[in-house]
Amino acid sequence: MKFIALLVSLIVLAGCASGPRIDTRHPSVNYDSRVQFVVVHYTSASLERSLALLTHGEVSSHYLIGDDKNGTIYKLVDENYRAWHAGESEWQGRTWLNSSSIGIEIVNPGYRDMPTGRVWYPYSEAQVQSLIVLIKDINKRYGISPRHVIGHSDIAPLRKLDPGPLFPWKRLAEAGVAVWPDEQAVARQQAVFAAQLPSITWFQEELARLGYATPQTGELDVATRHVLAAFQMRFRPARFDGTPDAQSAAILQVLNQTK
Repeated sequence: MKFIALLVSLIVLAGCASGPRIDTRHPSVNYDSRVQFVVVHYTSASLERSLALLTHGEVSSHYLIGDDKNGTIYKLVDENYRAWHAGESEWQGRTWLNSSSIGIEIVNPGYRDMPTGRVWYPYSEAQVQSLIVLIKDINKRYGISPRHVIGHSDIAPLRKLDPGPLFPWKRLAEAGVAVWPDEQAVARQQAVFAAQLPSITWFQEELARLGYATPQTGELDVATRHVLAAFQMRFRPARFDGTPDAQSAAILQVLNQTK
């Protein structure tokens, strides 16, 4: 019986060995990288708590930048794998961006609500420098456009505020890894819009054109206010109340004209 069993096993193995051959001589040129976006977050927690949550909790990110004097970069998830950092999200018509992005968390408390108002926490110089180095490397390896480096609040404006109004988007743009509008062009266009503010329909169409998931209702509804506030927080952080104004319209038009 042992001999028969051994014989059967050898026959099965022989069959497997003579199965279909995989031919790799004809690679297609029609493909691109899984990674299309870089999404930046703050953790709202200490370094110790952030590491615990991102390695053993229900969320994760590919990288974490610490708040130590060196801005240490922690690699938590291999870039070949999907990390759980974006949640329900959309940008430029792409949804559920976990599948197409690299997530970078930065140790930062976010904000505190005080009797005198909301207080936001700045990022350290070491964190900014580490972030720029990291994004430059990612963008180069995957061919990611600076326009595809975005914040959590950009892709989920109805539920997220990170990386917040103190995040240095202009610094990132100066380093070539993000976008920022030409300020002289904005000033010229703002003068035009000060005389005649565009309609809500215009704002909704232009926000969607830039990438934001925006209702197309022609009304300044709650969702549209949230989207506009997210846009303002990123490109005009001095005031982000979700109210349409000439400066916001000018920034929006300049950004869309310089794609």
